[in-house]
Amino acid sequence: MLKPEQIRGARAMLGLTQAEIAKRAGMSVTGLNNIERGASDPKASTLDAIRRVFEEAGIAFTNGGEPGVKLVRKDPT
Repeated sequence: MLKPEQIRGARAMLGLTQAEIAKRAGMSVTGLNNIERGASDPKASTLDAIRRVFEEAGIAFTNGGEPGVKLVRKDPT
C-alpha cells in the first residue's frame, strides 16, 4: 500500500503538481491533497490509480520495512 510520503516523494521527483497527478488518476485535487496529508483513508482502487500514474511516468515504489520511491526513468508525459 502506498504511503503519503511515497506519493509526495514521487510527485516531487517528477516535478508534477497535485492537479496534474489528480487529473491523470481521475480524481479531485482535494482528494489527492487529503491522501498526501494522511487525512483520508483512500480505497485500494484510488491508490491503484495513483500508483499507475506514477509507474507509467517512470517511478518505482519499494515497500517492506522502509517504504520508499525511486526514479527509474523521467518521462512525465
